[in-house]
Amino acid sequence: MSLISRDNRLGAVLAGTAAKLQKGRGISTVGELLDFLPRRYLDPARPTRFETLTEGELVVVVATVKQSVTRRMQHRRGSILVVTVVDEHEGELDLTFFRPHGHDKKLLPGRRVVCSGTVSTFQLRRQLTHPDYHVLDYEVPDLERMPGLGTGLIPIYTLTKGLSSIDVWKAMALTLHAVEGLPDPVPVEVRERHGLPDLRTAYQLVHQPRTEAEHRRGRWRLKYQEAFVIQASLAQRRAASDAAPAVPRVATDDGLVAAFSHALPFELTDGQRQVLAELTADLARSTPMHRLLQGEVGSGKTIVALLAMLAVIDGGGQAALLAPTEVLALQHARSLAAMLGPIAEAGLLGGMQGGTRIALLTGSQPAAQRRENLVLAASGEAGIVVGTHALIQEHVQFAELGLVVVDEQHRFGVEQREALRAKAGSEAAPHVLVMTATPIPRTVAMTVYGDMQTSTLRELPRGRQPIRTHVVPGEKPDWVQRTWQRVAEEAGRGHRVYVVCPRIGEETDTVLDAEAGPGSPIPVPRGEDRELHGVLQVHRALQALPATSGLRIALLHGRLSAESKDAAMRDFADGELDVLVATTVIEVGVDVPEATVMVVLDAERFGISQLHQLRGRVGRGDQPGLCLLMTQGVDGPAQERLDAIAATTDGFELARLDLEQRREGDVLGASQSGGRSGLRFLRLARDEELIVAAHEDAWAVVEADPDLQQHMVLREEIARLDAERAAFLERG
Repeated sequence: MSLISRDNRLGAVLAGTAAKLQKGRGISTVGELLDFLPRRYLDPARPTRFETLTEGELVVVVATVKQSVTRRMQHRRGSILVVTVVDEHEGELDLTFFRPHGHDKKLLPGRRVVCSGTVSTFQLRRQLTHPDYHVLDYEVPDLERMPGLGTGLIPIYTLTKGLSSIDVWKAMALTLHAVEGLPDPVPVEVRERHGLPDLRTAYQLVHQPRTEAEHRRGRWRLKYQEAFVIQASLAQRRAASDAAPAVPRVATDDGLVAAFSHALPFELTDGQRQVLAELTADLARSTPMHRLLQGEVGSGKTIVALLAMLAVIDGGGQAALLAPTEVLALQHARSLAAMLGPIAEAGLLGGMQGGTRIALLTGSQPAAQRRENLVLAASGEAGIVVGTHALIQEHVQFAELGLVVVDEQHRFGVEQREALRAKAGSEAAPHVLVMTATPIPRTVAMTVYGDMQTSTLRELPRGRQPIRTHVVPGEKPDWVQRTWQRVAEEAGRGHRVYVVCPRIGEETDTVLDAEAGPGSPIPVPRGEDRELHGVLQVHRALQALPATSGLRIALLHGRLSAESKDAAMRDFADGELDVLVATTVIEVGVDVPEATVMVVLDAERFGISQLHQLRGRVGRGDQPGLCLLMTQGVDGPAQERLDAIAATTDGFELARLDLEQRREGDVLGASQSGGRSGLRFLRLARDEELIVAAHEDAWAVVEADPDLQQHMVLREEIARLDAERAAFLERG
């Protein structure tokens, strides 16, 4: 039996260090400590070269004691001990102790030591003052012996205030000694199939490895367990979804799907027809559809989703389309109405008999307009209801909700989705279709959306024009000037231009910078504290710039009222404006065919997928698109991102590169929710083979034992996972 469990508080085991671990790392339980893995390892056979150490650096080194000298201090009472240690190249480092007692008995010439401390300089010699240390080959009493040290690699942990790596070693050694066995969520038969060690052994291999192969084996085991538990949780969710009843929704031969398809001025692509067939088959079943629709930017996901919504209306239900922002909800409502024409004007003059209506619900609507749309939704007169989170409020009712289409689901959490399900109007669950704005890598699809079936659109609609992308160095005045001249030229041809800024800014922001060169409306600050460009600042600058001063320029950002946002987008779409200066509120779903140019300021501050998504707003008509990425003195990874965007328009390739460069939390949406990514050990960019194996094993286990009655440890781990990482699993 284990002396302690993963859930034990550290205070019961490590009274001396528990408070520091809690304060510095948020580690309060045995399990959290065991999951605090070393960031690297030292090999005692290859000591650190002291000539590489820099003053102020916190280091952990392996060395050999050369000499130990105790002398009396000159200006105060007491003695000082200076122990000189050497590396394998005879480089020297002094260990200085102002209280020598005990240290002089351990740090004897010839002994091998591990030392931890901050490098300083005294009389031109490098030193560590009062370092923590451990003698590797010194016979110590059992109570002081640290299992694993001296017999293999030495783990180095991320800095924790008040604790050295040696303190963490000691805490880990005591914990591993107390934990004689750990309940293992990975079934024995699965471990045997892959040659995995049990959980207790895996932790020992990671924290006390004798060889590099051992710590790699231990880490692979922990990664596999994380993937296995996540996949088992997703498999249970899929099983629960499949067990719920749903009303089959089938389009009629003379219904809205037929009318809309007949009126379409273009043919669907082969990919669109294939995905539509998948959706139609799902909707015709008595179990709820739970499908992810991903695809290239501009691949026509909205048309496919609209045909699915019309099929549900033909089948007697309603469809709700949830957008992440009011701007996008307004755009969706407007574009759906334009595409449907008389089909969406039932009961109005010129409307189609037997057609439907579109209702729009957002949080900032005028009261009268909102009441009208609430009635349309509750009566069933509106077959399509478009909105933001306002659709989830209690007083929003549907006559018979049959389909929920969610645009960018990671911005909606489990509570919102379940609230919409509860509005289905019966015991039956609505069908669910989730659309992603850009392609996502396979590992993300399996880990984040693993409880959903996936449809993919790769083919762009016929006639879609290519988008050229160029990087414009902001420190080159001629390039900047030519950019704004090109903007004016496009406006002169009757085209429209987006200018995207990373922030809104303030009215008092500086407009011009003399160093930016003649004719530049943007400052090019020098140094690390350079200012990001704001919408308000750039809007004023473009109005003053000779090249663009005669253009009709407006702005769009999140501080504007709903009416102002709607007016700006409507004027831009209708040709009343030439240039729209905006934040990233326009990044998803905004469709203005006449927009041909986009200028992105401070482009180095955006991720690959976001830039690809943004540039998808231009070139949506019969004219080619141009995206100009203006930067402020970039290099390294930021330059690589921009070069990748300029080199290809393949969203699937860019999604892979994006995953390699970004933190998992960003990819999984934790930055939106403010929480953890939910991944402790997995790296989605590198662990595809492992995730695939865990997926197959976990889904087989759940299929054989849906309630996990024979796998109670796994069941408990899933409950723990759901409690800790609900936001991660639900894309919230």
